[in-house]
Amino acid sequence: MQLLRNVFILPVFVVMLLTACAATQLNSVWKDSSYKSHPKKILVIGVAKVPENRRALEDGFVEQLKARGSQAIASYKLLPEIKQNDKDEIARIVKEQGADAVLITRLVGKKTRDFIVPGKFYYPPPNYGTWQNYFYYGTDIEYMPSFGAPSRNSVMEINLYDTANDKLIWSVASETGGVASGQAIIASYIRVIMQNMAAQGLLGS
Repeated sequence: MQLLRNVFILPVFVVMLLTACAATQLNSVWKDSSYKSHPKKILVIGVAKVPENRRALEDGFVEQLKARGSQAIASYKLLPEIKQNDKDEIARIVKEQGADAVLITRLVGKKTRDFIVPGKFYYPPPNYGTWQNYFYYGTDIEYMPSFGAPSRNSVMEINLYDTANDKLIWSVASETGGVASGQAIIASYIRVIMQNMAAQGLLGS
């Protein structure tokens, strides 16, 4: 019986692990309806005070863009931190690399929210092989009480510009939260943004 109980309690820990992951929601999405094409080569710029976060953002987007058939370049390999806001330098790199679009993402701010997981009842797996197991299944119920933790949500903004005329093509405001590490937040953010980018027809070779 103890073995069955130990196996049964496993889902509780799985739920706890899952709720520790980051989750991203889109607050607003805008796309220029007159833009009917998709970029062929994108310069990715992650505006971040922490160099490691900038590299993680840019590398993550470059990897996912390439996986979906678009050429992409991480700006940190060409643009030093001290010139991250230098428009002339960015324009020079765009021309030098032949990029037809610039993707700029930045942290807008932080929000603190309560992260609550409600309590749940869990039942052992059904096993009618013996009356003892059936009796155990019918009478023994495990309960996981609700628990909570403060969550600092990252409010992010991402814009895609056409370098031919410097006009905005697509813009998304989002919020990523949950009890998670910085890397998990970045991964969740990139995954959801890429899904929307694909849905908007902005990817492809």
